[in-house]
Amino acid sequence: MPSPDIRIGARGSPLALAQAEQARQRLGAVPGEPTPVALVPIRTTGDRIGDRSLAEAGGKGLFTKEIDEALIAGEIDAAVHSAKDMPTDLPEGIVIAACLKRADVRDAFVSPVAAQLADLPKGATVGTSSPRRRALTLRARPDLVIVNLRGNVGTRLDKLADGQVQAAILAYAGLIRLGLADRATSLMEPDQWPPAAGQGAIAIAARADDRRTIERLMAIDDRDTSIGLATERAFLAALGGSCRTPIGGLATVVGSRIAFHGIIVTPDGRSSHEVRRAGAVEDAEAIGTEAGAELRRRGGPDFFAAA
Repeated sequence: MPSPDIRIGARGSPLALAQAEQARQRLGAVPGEPTPVALVPIRTTGDRIGDRSLAEAGGKGLFTKEIDEALIAGEIDAAVHSAKDMPTDLPEGIVIAACLKRADVRDAFVSPVAAQLADLPKGATVGTSSPRRRALTLRARPDLVIVNLRGNVGTRLDKLADGQVQAAILAYAGLIRLGLADRATSLMEPDQWPPAAGQGAIAIAARADDRRTIERLMAIDDRDTSIGLATERAFLAALGGSCRTPIGGLATVVGSRIAFHGIIVTPDGRSSHEVRRAGAVEDAEAIGTEAGAELRRRGGPDFFAAA
């Protein structure tokens, strides 16, 4: 068996490996000489933390740090990430080389006791480890009790089934990729419930100086997803946003045009600001930057300090 042409690193969770397998299959389907691809599971700091929220532990980079280190060291040639897990500032020498076609961006409401969030009984417990989902839940239902729900998708669904919470909110894309789409009780529509920046997108990173790998990855890049992700990441950068802050942002690309919707919410859900922008795809990153700057101005320096 020939040695792999490209070694792809990813977290060892079932969802991360399913995403990496998508990338492997896409690379293998590129016309021309077949590209042998190996998957390299890597355990990250985020995978080892189960007793507290990621925000408390340090933020988004917890799921990418060890993979980035392996990439820089040359132990792998590419890294497959859930785009929403990637820090706004990538480590020096690493670039996003490609994105796979984006999956459904919506959050899924999962509950054995209610058809949707509005139907939960007063004081019901809702599980999530996301500051954005927590804030949006309290914005809609301040009477609910939010419980930190960590672990991979299967673990969270097990905790829900065991009655540790009465509902959970998860990324629908993750359920789809694991063959668990039918577990969603209902879906949160982005217009009222904006997803996390990058949600549903699979990003593939490479070393900036590895032109050979970058060219191969560019062959499987989905243009609209990459443009949308660049817009959302520019929005986050302008806000200084991280895993700690309740921020939602979604860019939708249709042909040569792009529309963006962003939101910031105080952690208690009591205050929020939204922004909408549209323009040509050539101005995508500028649109994201301007949207972030506007919300930063409207929120003021103490916005995310609200309790």
